[in-house]
Amino acid sequence: MSRSFLFVPADSPRKLEKAGSCGADALILDLEDSVAPSARPAARELAVEFLGRAVAADVWVRINPLAGPDALEDLRAVVPAAPAGIVLPKPVGARDASDLAKLLDSLEQESKLAQGSTRILPIATERPQALFRLHEYAEATPRLAGLTWGAEDLSAAVGAAASRDDVGHWLPPYELARSLCLFAAAAAGVPAIDTVFTDFRDVEGLGQYASRARRDGFDGMLAIHPAQVPVINAAFMPTEAEIERANKIIASFAEHPDAGVVSLDGEMIDRPHWLQAKRILDTAMRLDEKAAETGNE
Repeated sequence: MSRSFLFVPADSPRKLEKAGSCGADALILDLEDSVAPSARPAARELAVEFLGRAVAADVWVRINPLAGPDALEDLRAVVPAAPAGIVLPKPVGARDASDLAKLLDSLEQESKLAQGSTRILPIATERPQALFRLHEYAEATPRLAGLTWGAEDLSAAVGAAASRDDVGHWLPPYELARSLCLFAAAAAGVPAIDTVFTDFRDVEGLGQYASRARRDGFDGMLAIHPAQVPVINAAFMPTEAEIERANKIIASFAEHPDAGVVSLDGEMIDRPHWLQAKRILDTAMRLDEKAAETGNE
């Protein structure tokens, strides 16, 4: 899974052109909130055109809510162009992901695409009722590529005046939604992707937020502006010190394969430390491979 997912309004040729060279691990061509209903037909055409020439990043498409009138038109337009996946907004629960998977089965068959090639990333917390069913994503569909969350629609649904406090921290209801998304992703065995940091001019605040997200267990983050991408990418890259320590932990257990606990630098290390070390090294290897494929350092 990618570190950075950049939303790009699909109705803006200028923003689409700029997004292709911003360094994001993945792009999300948006046909929903950032596109007026009257502009969606043209946006679909631009999205298909972009998918046909995109080479540098995984390109996803955020469709409109599955229960609405635009979702099927979105899917019919973009699935034949083989996006990496579909970002599913405002699901009521995992059943929406399952229903989307069935639609993708049919559309992939019609388009002669490999079955299961189009992945699904739900924005899993935008409806209040969805919070009570997040555990169901563990059995939803093999297409599930991750879970992410959002607070804006959720706060509007409950009539909240704000979702963050005066210093920008999530208020308790939305911190709960964030945590539930993280745990649901872990239960489903897929990456957890943190939501957007809306003040794109606050680079320092973004860096702190993204670092906390990685600390908490998130694997990546959504972005709303190209300037946010390098900050997010850096925050989710393991440091040299972390890689060095992870290698030591793996080596210590390799030397004592039957041990449940080993001593390292005066600290007792057990199997959860080994799992975290393996995750760090796997992430570093995957990002190194991605950099080699794209020619980036």
